[in-house]
Amino acid sequence: MTDDVREVLRSPMRELHVSIPVRMDDGRTKVFQGFRVQYNDAKGPTKGGIRFHPDETIDTVRALAAWMTWKCSLLDLPLGGGKGGVICNPKELSENELERLSRGYVDQIWQFMGPDKDVPAPDVYTTPQIMAWMMDEYSKITGRNEFGCITGKPVCIGGSCGRDDATARGGMYTIREAAKELGIDLTKATVAIQGYGNAGCNAGFLVRDLFGSKVLAISDSKGGIYNEDGLDLDLACSVKKDTCTVVNSPREGTQKISNEDLLELDVDILITAALENVITKENAPNVKAKIIAELANGPTTPEADEILFKNGVHIIPDFLCNAGGVTVSYFEMVQNIDRYCWDVEDVYKRLDDRMTRAYHTVLDTSRAYNINMRQAAYVVAVSRVVEAMKMRGWIKMG
Repeated sequence: MTDDVREVLRSPMRELHVSIPVRMDDGRTKVFQGFRVQYNDAKGPTKGGIRFHPDETIDTVRALAAWMTWKCSLLDLPLGGGKGGVICNPKELSENELERLSRGYVDQIWQFMGPDKDVPAPDVYTTPQIMAWMMDEYSKITGRNEFGCITGKPVCIGGSCGRDDATARGGMYTIREAAKELGIDLTKATVAIQGYGNAGCNAGFLVRDLFGSKVLAISDSKGGIYNEDGLDLDLACSVKKDTCTVVNSPREGTQKISNEDLLELDVDILITAALENVITKENAPNVKAKIIAELANGPTTPEADEILFKNGVHIIPDFLCNAGGVTVSYFEMVQNIDRYCWDVEDVYKRLDDRMTRAYHTVLDTSRAYNINMRQAAYVVAVSRVVEAMKMRGWIKMG
């Protein structure tokens, strides 16, 4: 990488800090701080979610905007990377306060967003309803219906079929391809899933329903459960809904385990769908899974990466494995532009094609340079962005 490329990629191209005054239900006005970062738009309009979180920081948003750039590039989407955030605790806000905050955020950034500039989406603690309010506010300000200014909307106002489980489903397609490469029969494969939120829960049902694999263990923030004969996922989902954790499963033969123990189970496939940095240099030597599918962002440390690569563990890196969400968001943008709604099977087929192609591009690069899958994914993603910058004349050729 040349010095001029490093200079361009060292910092986001645009960064917006905003103050959002919101009238609270008790009549007082509270000011919330928000951000929007557009890291790089060489390949197209920037794309990335909006997070509502009490511990949100500009540094986190910057990092995630860069990550979105590489994710969109890796899937060869005509998009750049962006991210947004508001420092707030949505659990402490009424529905009316949340709506006013959502509309207020758009009031502050609308000149910097739009279908041809920057397209937000849901992220941590934001929902399709919040996206609907934001889309409506942008449409009011611009004086026209602009469904394509936001993705992750309800289907009735321009959302895409297949968006709910897109992240997990995209990961399943990469697991399928990895299993083929490693000679693993998925109908007989065993699976453990750390993290049983939306992505992890969908992953459990999909790996069972699509492939016939047996899920032996799942966990959430309060702990996990294990059954060597396979878990009843429908029961676990019901227990999670009723008690806010999976650890209270009443099924005979099911035992409680820790999140740490789950990572070291003797299974074919380990799906990490929880927090970052859970696989480290300390526990990486004990990982027995043949495939690690990173549905969460950053679950494996760099030191652990090296150990797992040497031990022959096949990692499907996060910004490949979990790219199904942004890919279907891109499909939503295309449908909004065409004013035509694809059926869910069409969405799944297009997602399958994109994820499969991206996986094999990374695999081929990994083999060509004898590097691990994560390094290969970065080689592919960054080189595409650099090539776009060269063609646009932002950096010198050669």
